[in-house]
Amino acid sequence: MGDQQGFMKHTSRELPTRRPVPLRLMDWKEVYEEKFSHDTLRTQASRCMDCGIPFCHNGCPLGNLIPEWNDLVYRDRWREGIDRLHATNNFPEFTGRLCPAPCEASCVLGINQDAVTIKQVEVELIENAFEEGWVTPVYPTRLTGKRIAVVGSGPAGLAAAQQLTRAGHTVTVFERADRIGGLMRYGIPEFKMEKRFIDRRMAQMEAEGTIFKTGVNVGVDITAEQLREQFDAIVLSGGATIARDLPIPGRDLDGIHQAMEFLPWANRVQLGDEVTDADGLPPIHAKGKRVVIIGGGDTGADCLGTSHRQGAASVHQFEIMPRPPQERAVSTPWPTYPLMYRVSSAHEEGGERVFSVNTERFVGADGKVTGLDAHEVKMVNGRFEKVAGTDFTLEADLVLLAMGFVGPQKPGLLTDLGVGYDQRGNVQRDKNWATNVPGVFVAGDMGRGQSLIVWAIAEGRAAAAAVDRFLEGESALPAPIAPTAVAQR
Repeated sequence: MGDQQGFMKHTSRELPTRRPVPLRLMDWKEVYEEKFSHDTLRTQASRCMDCGIPFCHNGCPLGNLIPEWNDLVYRDRWREGIDRLHATNNFPEFTGRLCPAPCEASCVLGINQDAVTIKQVEVELIENAFEEGWVTPVYPTRLTGKRIAVVGSGPAGLAAAQQLTRAGHTVTVFERADRIGGLMRYGIPEFKMEKRFIDRRMAQMEAEGTIFKTGVNVGVDITAEQLREQFDAIVLSGGATIARDLPIPGRDLDGIHQAMEFLPWANRVQLGDEVTDADGLPPIHAKGKRVVIIGGGDTGADCLGTSHRQGAASVHQFEIMPRPPQERAVSTPWPTYPLMYRVSSAHEEGGERVFSVNTERFVGADGKVTGLDAHEVKMVNGRFEKVAGTDFTLEADLVLLAMGFVGPQKPGLLTDLGVGYDQRGNVQRDKNWATNVPGVFVAGDMGRGQSLIVWAIAEGRAAAAAVDRFLEGESALPAPIAPTAVAQR
């Protein structure tokens, strides 16, 4: 602990400045200013109390050694800091941008002050490491001759692949999309994480020996039987890709889309794909349209920010839950992740958030959506009930469904492999991350259900250790969590 009085001297959090809204709506770059000074970061790191019991460890499923690298940053020992961070987290550049930071919610300082800026220290550590040339390939000390297939290239699959490659196995990552990254590539807008960060990490993994195969729909282009014949073990990490639908009257009208039908097109445009028409617009866009987003979570906010940048005429974001309290709700006491009102960068940019509202039907003309009928709701005995006299109609040209995901796609690979499912419809696994099919393991949302990026990486790392043990009889790879951990969101 470098400065024992740091948290008393510096009582407030300081984060990077977001670029002015009119400026950032003109491009798709990340919303923050380019630089956050090392001096400011060291001051923020000094606020870490080096608690006797660091509850931030409990908040982070990766078991990140947060007080250690906070102290190393404060002492200006950045090289040692990134080594401690990489000891538990393969991809801090992803979590530092996309994780909602349950570690900060668990920070002891947060009981009566602003929590330590853990997430900012994390992302600055890794960015400094890349700038200094400290992120280099990590090669295995020996090759085992064992071949492993990782199906799905989201954070769980990438973490498992990197760990297993470094253990000396020959790992092939299969991705049915044309680029690696899963939802990070096509579900997360560029303004939240520029895709060059994925490409940068892929280059390291390829240098280490990981093989990437894109445009391969496992279960179709290569059968389940072929996969089992060609590989000694299989890691299923295809995510929970089946989106929750809204089966109400009018759902078949044109102009109603799932968020993951809308968001990838915007990313493809930014990646330079030739997917636009003569006006420079992708097949599904918000330009000039009255947009309604149904779903108040992160995916809804991603649709909101994307709609702003495409030039929507208006945007409303519906949430069936009531507006959360301004401060931590009593139902989520410290050190749990707090239920509270949050304003993302997209919410700063405009649009209207509407809480406690339920959509009853979509209305349209000539086969196209023109609006929706909705009403307010209230919670009674754990159920939503309509509030009498609150019916209203809202005009809309584009409706985006952002209500989360219900589980993995079963027809195809999963059915052909014959894996079992749990009560929620996710791929079932035992204490060793193994499915009921010998040699087949599962990690991430495909087995856990929709969750956070930090849980995906933790599961990928833990599943890799289980696969290594299965193949070699023992493993030196870390296993930060057990598959029985309760899903968190």
